[in-house]
Amino acid sequence: MSSRSTEISKLCRDCGTNSFVAEVCAACGSRRAVSHKELNTLSIAHVDCDAFYCSVEKRDNPAIRDKPVVVGGGRRGVVSAACYHARIFGVRSAMPMFQVMKLCPDIVVVKGSMEKYAYEGGRIREMMRALTPLVEPLSIDEAFLDLTGTERLHGRSPAQSLIKLQNDILREVGVTVSIGLSYNKFLAKTASDLDKPNGFAVLGRDDAQAFLSKQSVGFIYGIGPAFAAKLEKAGLRTIADVRKRSDKEMAQRFGDHGLRLARLARGEDHRRVNPVSDRKSVSAETTFNTDISNLEQLKDKLWQVCLKTADRSKAKNLAGRTVTLKLKTAQFKSITRRRTLQQPAQLADKIFSELEPLLEAEVDGRKSYRLIGAGISGLSAPVGDIADMLDVKSAKRGAAERASDIARAKFGSDAVTTGRGLRLRQAKLKNIAESLPRKPKFED
Repeated sequence: MSSRSTEISKLCRDCGTNSFVAEVCAACGSRRAVSHKELNTLSIAHVDCDAFYCSVEKRDNPAIRDKPVVVGGGRRGVVSAACYHARIFGVRSAMPMFQVMKLCPDIVVVKGSMEKYAYEGGRIREMMRALTPLVEPLSIDEAFLDLTGTERLHGRSPAQSLIKLQNDILREVGVTVSIGLSYNKFLAKTASDLDKPNGFAVLGRDDAQAFLSKQSVGFIYGIGPAFAAKLEKAGLRTIADVRKRSDKEMAQRFGDHGLRLARLARGEDHRRVNPVSDRKSVSAETTFNTDISNLEQLKDKLWQVCLKTADRSKAKNLAGRTVTLKLKTAQFKSITRRRTLQQPAQLADKIFSELEPLLEAEVDGRKSYRLIGAGISGLSAPVGDIADMLDVKSAKRGAAERASDIARAKFGSDAVTTGRGLRLRQAKLKNIAESLPRKPKFED
């Protein structure tokens, strides 16, 4: 860092300058600031979009901007995302919809559009990569960034670049993000949760230890209730308690998880920001409003989850050599069937064509199903669309799907659709028409 940047301890959250006079930024008049004595020396960040799916929906529909909103749907479905307003009522992600309605009967339920979220997430990802090539995505709406050495390139400290990024995302994409800045990934992610939404929090070497000492062991990401209970039984209730034990003792008592906990308790995390994703699979699933036993209806549902899986894999530029079919019976029995391919698949048409015979072999009309899912694993970069020698039309369908992706991203999910998709949309519209004038609370 330059000597100029080492003098910065307070930055304006609106313009990024250090021109504060009497708690007011002399450059822009803002009173919003981030201040920390190590602000200029830290370069590892965690950027997390705030209630991303809901934020995108509120951006696109101002009428619901001030209302509690969840993305999900179906009376037997679950919440994919909940806005901060909804969380006040106790609504959380993965919560069953029937429970959501009990907690907040007036909640707005939006089915959502994964291709829209993937598109907006991709825009944000490119804005991150304009700052540094060291961007490690964790999901569609969050990532680690390593901005070490970027000051000379941008003429700004890493903290100033992050403030600019935060404001650029709000202006260009219309959603807020929260940023954590520290000297390693664990503490950067910890910091990003401290000042949500639209926050900017810093944990440095001098204050991280004191901050962690006050926290319970369950505060550390990855420690679930079962492990936390096991630790408490051993007298380890706080991170300060963990620090009293040696690494050897923690490893002998709790294995690799104990050793990891001992190191994180001291604020130690030597993992690098890795731009290569370690994601193992990409998948999508849907829970039906009523159980289904009919094969053709199940195929329609299979196509929908294959399309979502393909959209997600395209957004991450991934393809998979193994395709997986997931079913759950009315009695909650899970069934998984897999097929390994010669070439990695990414297109919905290819994933569906491989899973369709697996579905046909499983469904006999006597059993009913409540859920279906599709996924790919054995991930790698796409190698291009490989034509199927036994299906001469597969290359044309692949080209058509690529073209429809562009149209759907630009004009919406209904801009281009397949024959199966069109039939599903017409059936949906018919169901809506038949339900009028009674206003439905949920979408199919």
